Amino acid sequence: MLTLDRHPSGRHYLQIPGPSPVPDRLLRAMSYPTIDHRGPEFGALGLKVLEGMRWVFKTRHPVVIYPASGTGAWEAALCNVLSPGDAVLMYETGQFAALWKKLAEGLGLKPEFLGLPGAEGWRHGVDAARIEARLRQDAQHAIKAVCVVHNETSTGVTSDIAAVRRAIDAAGHPALLMVDTISGLAAADYRHDEWGVDVAISGSQKGLMLPPGLSFNALSPKAIEASGQARLPRSFWGWHEMLEMNKTGYFPYTPNTNLLYALHESLEMLREEGLENVFARHHRLARACREAVQAWGLQIQCADPAVYSPVLTGVMMPEGVDADAVRKLIYERFNMSLGAGLGKVKGRMFRIGHLGDCNELTLMAALAGCEMGLQLAGVELAGSGVAAAMQVLRHEQAAPSLKAA
Repeated sequence: MLTLDRHPSGRHYLQIPGPSPVPDRLLRAMSYPTIDHRGPEFGALGLKVLEGMRWVFKTRHPVVIYPASGTGAWEAALCNVLSPGDAVLMYETGQFAALWKKLAEGLGLKPEFLGLPGAEGWRHGVDAARIEARLRQDAQHAIKAVCVVHNETSTGVTSDIAAVRRAIDAAGHPALLMVDTISGLAAADYRHDEWGVDVAISGSQKGLMLPPGLSFNALSPKAIEASGQARLPRSFWGWHEMLEMNKTGYFPYTPNTNLLYALHESLEMLREEGLENVFARHHRLARACREAVQAWGLQIQCADPAVYSPVLTGVMMPEGVDADAVRKLIYERFNMSLGAGLGKVKGRMFRIGHLGDCNELTLMAALAGCEMGLQLAGVELAGSGVAAAMQVLRHEQAAPSLKAA
């Protein structure tokens, strides 16, 4: 028998940067009876969630919903607008940028990676000036798309997407701008239309607070036009049949009905709090978390304060300390999961997620578990991160959410 929910007391603390904890409201919504996905009730549901996702992406244009992980939305984004052998300019900010490049290679595309060498490149955001310089060299416009990650989940770096759009425009280049905001959407500010993004990619298991299983492409008119000339094979991922069926709230194949119930409830929760308040909450918790790390005397993985992520904080371990051993100790002693270091930083850092269904006390519990675990692991700390975080949270006013009866 599986023992997934057999904790001795209390709840397991899921403090990884996704999948994030699923609120009880969403779990209850998923328990509703499944309905006919060709019936009138479903059409009404479909129209509501499609409109709601346009609101979250801040776009007037279509958003496509797939019953898939974010990796599926990566593939959908590429195969709908590109042809075999097309050159794609990508920027290495971490493990997920690297995985997207690997996927592009598997589709028969020719990705070119920009970025700083070694693990140092994973401590900084996208350098838009380097993208502009490379595009200026491409006089024949062989590069068909520029692909960047908005919030790099493996490192805690949030890049300036508006600057990338300005770089493409300054170079006078027609390349499509494609953005992975899988961990950014509904946690960090994202503006699809204002920033001139052509295809955005996201998933359900981060700021939207759902389990994994839904993914999204937000489109621009330019991207939809490009899809008419693209020659990469696509069937399940194809936009055109999806967009036609979505006009009435339906899908060309069986959708994930119960996750769509939860998505509807998630959108209600985001509307109730207000997107700007959601973003402010994430920034407030992130500042408190960073103050804790600095009070411990440890390094933050992101080396540029201008691009600190509001979604997660990467914590670098001192030389000779195995971050995975620290994570294991914290899991076994305090019933809390932390994100592992991935790729080039495996074993050198761990990640504290503070996204989605997370508030001040959630973060304080997570930091207390980290502080006790670091001490038990023999890591010499400069001071109390818990006290430093409390100082931030005491003096930063949150948006009012509860009123006395």
